[in-house]
Amino acid sequence: MTSHTTPAGAADRKAARRRLIRELLLVAGLFTVYKAGRTLSTGRTEEAFRNAARIWDAERALRLPGEGSVQRLLLHGDTLVHTANTYYAAVHFPATALFLIWLYLRRPDHYLWARRVLAVLTGAALALHLAFPLAPPRMLGAADLVDTGQVYGPSVYGDAPATDTMANQFAAMPSLHFGWALMLALGMIAATSGRWRALWLAHPALTLLVVVGTANHYWLDAVVATLLLGAALLLVPRRGAAAAPVRGLPGPRRATSAPAPVAAGSDVPVPAGAGR
Repeated sequence: MTSHTTPAGAADRKAARRRLIRELLLVAGLFTVYKAGRTLSTGRTEEAFRNAARIWDAERALRLPGEGSVQRLLLHGDTLVHTANTYYAAVHFPATALFLIWLYLRRPDHYLWARRVLAVLTGAALALHLAFPLAPPRMLGAADLVDTGQVYGPSVYGDAPATDTMANQFAAMPSLHFGWALMLALGMIAATSGRWRALWLAHPALTLLVVVGTANHYWLDAVVATLLLGAALLLVPRRGAAAAPVRGLPGPRRATSAPAPVAAGSDVPVPAGAGR
């Protein structure tokens, strides 16, 4: 038996490749715009430290646990704190990218919803970063915390915020490390049906401990990220994503079978194998 490539099949594959390239460029573009936009507030040092003092005082007024309580757990061993720094530096972007890729390939009916939620969350975070520059707790003298990235490595930031051309160190609020991790968990829970799917929440829980323990974020950075994500989820409802495929993306495959034969003079289908 010889297999032949039909013109329709070739056209479908070309269309699929175009959709994939379009989505890759779109997501990469969103990340690039976000990274470039964050650098606009790097020179607002005094304002960032004033805001940091306000956040620190607000957390104490709210009787939130000190960030140092988490950091002391990490500092029990060099291996533990180095692992936390590596998690902070290496998991954030790759995990989110793999999440979107997996949804695109395996759960296309959830992909567009998740991508739109992440876009709204990231845009809102960028606006807040620009409006409210905030020095992280590792820079705040009153916090008395260790900059674990600089001391133990690896670090994703330069020694001085003013000379760091790769990242805006005054973009602490909200924590997109935590916001993206929480969306990843919620998206995987929505897109899967396993009995253990709630374990995806371990990712944002671990991320929260890492971003606080490494002194890169305050507790309130995660709280604000959660509120922004909640608003994004309200603005971008799923609208029955599990039931209807997204236009322009490959839909879920469905098994098809030939209709059962109907006996002559009867409206009742004949069961397969009957009369043999």
